[in-house]
Amino acid sequence: MNVTKVAIVNYGAGNVTSVAKAFRHLGAEPRVATNPGALDGADGIVVPGVGHFARTTAIDAAMRRALRHAIEVGTPLLGICLGLHWLFEGSTEAPDAAGLGIFQGRCSALRGSPEIKVPHIGWNAIDVTANGSRLLKGLASRPYAYFCHSYAAECGDRTAGIASHGDAFSAVVERGAVFGVQFHPEKSGAVGLAVLRNFLRICGEAR
Repeated sequence: MNVTKVAIVNYGAGNVTSVAKAFRHLGAEPRVATNPGALDGADGIVVPGVGHFARTTAIDAAMRRALRHAIEVGTPLLGICLGLHWLFEGSTEAPDAAGLGIFQGRCSALRGSPEIKVPHIGWNAIDVTANGSRLLKGLASRPYAYFCHSYAAECGDRTAGIASHGDAFSAVVERGAVFGVQFHPEKSGAVGLAVLRNFLRICGEAR
């Protein structure tokens, strides 16, 4: 049985260790990728991240080219939290920092109020909107996952799951073999592991 090899891009934005631990728990073989060559031979790629969008500027031009090439040849890619934001064109959090532009639009700040605290931290329901979602396959119609963020992507035609914290936002996006989740699957218990397991299944199918 072939072990699924997952390259986790490390650009200094945290949660690499916990993401790797979750994949290892599921029987995959995670490896940390700090340069484009580390993506070679990977069955799937993960771009994690927490913190300010400006951190994504550490993903240099060579790594961007390698990630685009991986996407073009059909290697599944998963962006987590800040990694999801980077898959869009950018974020108002750091207007001069360009995202990868796989998804159209820019992420923007959640709107707070006396009743709605920002950042959004804690467990939240996800409304599954795409019946054919590959990443959410087998999950209940309103699974709960763990969120920790102040910015989010608007809902659009690539949205597969919606969450609300004041306003509704994209909790899951999908385009071909490119996926993004606003929540932290590595901190979301059984639901999060199910999402990562689905990603590994997608990686296996793409081999």
